[in-house]
Amino acid sequence: MDAASLGTRERLLSAAQAELIEGHGHLEMQAVARRAQVSVGLAYHHFGSKAGLIAAVVEGFYEQLDAAAFGGAKLSATDWADREKERIGAYVAFHYDHPFAPLVIGPLSRAPEVLDVETAFTGRQLDAGARMIEAAQRDGIVPGGIDPHLTIALMIGGIRQALIGALTSERRPDPARLTGDIWAFMAAALRLPAKPMSARPRATRRSRS
Repeated sequence: MDAASLGTRERLLSAAQAELIEGHGHLEMQAVARRAQVSVGLAYHHFGSKAGLIAAVVEGFYEQLDAAAFGGAKLSATDWADREKERIGAYVAFHYDHPFAPLVIGPLSRAPEVLDVETAFTGRQLDAGARMIEAAQRDGIVPGGIDPHLTIALMIGGIRQALIGALTSERRPDPARLTGDIWAFMAAALRLPAKPMSARPRATRRSRS
């Protein structure tokens, strides 16, 4: 694909995302082409159909999410638990910052045209999450009696529902607090030991005068 074609495709994707946001999950190819300042024929040339265009927009969203919080994420924490909590923070922040997120995890997640994209992304999450838990079990961080595949499925489902509730709330919860609540849920599911509290200074007994 040459630079001109790539530029046209990116303009169409950007225009389609804006139309979906404004239309609460609905768009028309004519409106997308008009916003992108190209012919409607070019829109069909690049994506084949309206369904293909919507699927491509959602796929682009998940590619960005993967770069921000999963495979492509650059996380600074070295401790396993701290790194996974940092990942949750990046995941929450991405959804809070991205205007398309409420649609992707809400109405569009049930749309037939994005079902294959949703299924593929969820499958990658489940596989990577199970491998993450298995690695932590080998390192003695997570108890060996936990089923990695069942546990990650429960966690991903729970986190998604929590995020849907947060994004659709009239007043979104503080992202740091939401991250802490999600991590507490994950730590409990993984049966991680509580971190020891820092030693409290001993009270000094006043000498009697």
